[in-house]
Amino acid sequence: MIGRELDGYWKTVVNTIHDGIMIINTTGTIVSVNKAFEQITGYSREELIGKHCSILDNDLEDNGPQYSDFQTDSNGLPSETDQHQCKVKRKDGSLIHTMKTTAILRDGDGHALGRVGTITDLTEIVEKDNQLEAYRKHLYDQDDFHGIVGTSPAMQQVFDIIDNAARSDAPVIIYGESGTGKELVSRAIHEIGIRKDKPFVKVNCASLTESLLESELFGHVRGAYTGAYKDRVGRFEKANGGDLFLDEIGDLPMSTQIKLLRVLEEKIIERVGSSTPIRTDVRIISATNQNLPELVDKGTFRNDFYFRINVIPIFLPPLRERAEDIPLLVDSFFRTIRLKNAKPIDGIHEDTMELLMNYRWPGNIRELKAALEYAFVTCRSGPIHPNHLPETISRTHSRGPVKKTGFNLHEIERQELIEALEKSNGNQSQAAKLLGISRVTVWNRMKRFNLKAKKDIVTSR
Repeated sequence: MIGRELDGYWKTVVNTIHDGIMIINTTGTIVSVNKAFEQITGYSREELIGKHCSILDNDLEDNGPQYSDFQTDSNGLPSETDQHQCKVKRKDGSLIHTMKTTAILRDGDGHALGRVGTITDLTEIVEKDNQLEAYRKHLYDQDDFHGIVGTSPAMQQVFDIIDNAARSDAPVIIYGESGTGKELVSRAIHEIGIRKDKPFVKVNCASLTESLLESELFGHVRGAYTGAYKDRVGRFEKANGGDLFLDEIGDLPMSTQIKLLRVLEEKIIERVGSSTPIRTDVRIISATNQNLPELVDKGTFRNDFYFRINVIPIFLPPLRERAEDIPLLVDSFFRTIRLKNAKPIDGIHEDTMELLMNYRWPGNIRELKAALEYAFVTCRSGPIHPNHLPETISRTHSRGPVKKTGFNLHEIERQELIEALEKSNGNQSQAAKLLGISRVTVWNRMKRFNLKAKKDIVTSR
């Protein structure tokens, strides 16, 4: 009774299986399929039964056995099973990646009646593999230096300094406008440095109050202040043996500067609320978008602390000073965003690229990446046009094409700097305000254009 009941429910059981099942006779004619097979191939049961299995012929890349093949083993006998990956043609002509398994059906006397075949849809798995491969290629991009993109002379010089700084154990300070990639540089120094196998810990000095910052850096003991219910390990202890990245170091309170100076000189910290010294071995990497010498002159930054952290300075050029890197950055960000986005966006229109090349980028690389992310939201398909960019960028396009001159970008930057220095009578701080850039950037440009004094500015006209 139980056996007859199972026979009656067999069709229901087969149709609940997610893999497609097909039975063919010895001539290759399809005699039965389940519902999953219909869903995977797009054919109905009526369209398949009675047809030859070649209706599902694999594409030319598949050199494996066909459903109607009766493979033989080394002894010349039919092989019982076969399994391999292949592409199966659907009713609409599209090809899907599958895992195909076939086995011989035999009667009670051992004679072959046909074959039963199953197909498992591997489309999602193959797509994920392709995506992973794309990520790998993007990760090892030849224009990428530990996550930093650029081939311009200015960036090649930065890469050389990073490489040399990584081999040293001296404090490093990274100068650059907001959005130029200071944290990427700090991480690159750690990854290729002598402390790469130890922790890399970062702290944003501008995001915490004075009391919280000291607790964050040095830790605290239970009862040190209201809310200190238990001992806490600070970032210096967590970074022991490795690198500690202090971002926005120009915002450090004077009292914290004094304590950090002691740590750098004595390599000893004390948790807040404790007088027990804790020895620590940490290399400091700091970063700022401020002009520290100017802060020293104003009395808001300690002179001795400045000289202690300013051992290996690295100056990151703003994006407008390395416009030749913009196409590389655009390509890198485009590929990264497209890997995360399912939209059929197939590139950047040439008008868009020209606009990106001529825009001033006050927010630097961070603004460029945000602009492309915005474009992926506003663009539905095809290439990205200027109107897909944020209004602050696209409205410069509506004013008309950029006027072509006989100057290249390098010459234009030099001429603007000379004019600003003339108007400010050689005062670098005032020239920086006229140009809308930092004093450090003015100093960098003067060095790059070999403008050392007022007389050089006059004779260069």
